[in-house]
Amino acid sequence: MGAIMSCIGISSKKMCLDDKLERKIAEMRRYKFGQSKLKSVDSVVMLFPMFKERLKTLRGMFEQYDEDSNGSIEPNELKKFLEHLELHLKEQEIEHLFQYCDLDGSKGIQFNEFIVLLCLIHLLAEPSSSDISSKAELAQVGEIFNTIVEVFVFFDQNGDGKLNQKDMVRTLNETNPRERSPARISKHRFQEMDWDKNGQVTFREFLFGFINWVGIGDDE
Repeated sequence: MGAIMSCIGISSKKMCLDDKLERKIAEMRRYKFGQSKLKSVDSVVMLFPMFKERLKTLRGMFEQYDEDSNGSIEPNELKKFLEHLELHLKEQEIEHLFQYCDLDGSKGIQFNEFIVLLCLIHLLAEPSSSDISSKAELAQVGEIFNTIVEVFVFFDQNGDGKLNQKDMVRTLNETNPRERSPARISKHRFQEMDWDKNGQVTFREFLFGFINWVGIGDDE
């Protein structure tokens, strides 16, 4: 976890974590996705049922640490979760991680944001030999997070680690020529992903938006 929290003390901590994610994804692009199976938007959409079912298995873990059952994990609950994963962080570090994953600013990490947190830990945390139950469960969904990274890489055609609306729509049109104006990711959808409204979508923003696109929780 030190690889994540080494950002502490830098003026823009969110940008620091975004930069670390960009570097990790660039590394995965080079060494893992040379022969990607994703060739069109249809090949992405076909994975939605699998994404939905596998990510829903994490709800039990979320509910376990949502001790007051209010639908969100507060900083004290996050601390207990991280300690259970044997990730011992300082109070300031936990606060930083909490703020980074609380995308909607609600002062609580909801289920979709909890998945963002788990993906962040999967991609950036240092590996451990521990086989405690939560880590074992995370390992089982690790490949799902890797596949979501592959989807992000599919849309990030220029490889700069960010998405913009023009390039995303062009990618959808080029890979799905029969549907020149894709309904699934419209201008509105892009704006939903672009939380800070700067015209670019980072992986963190994409992941949160992608979870909503897949429909986690729609049938709960």
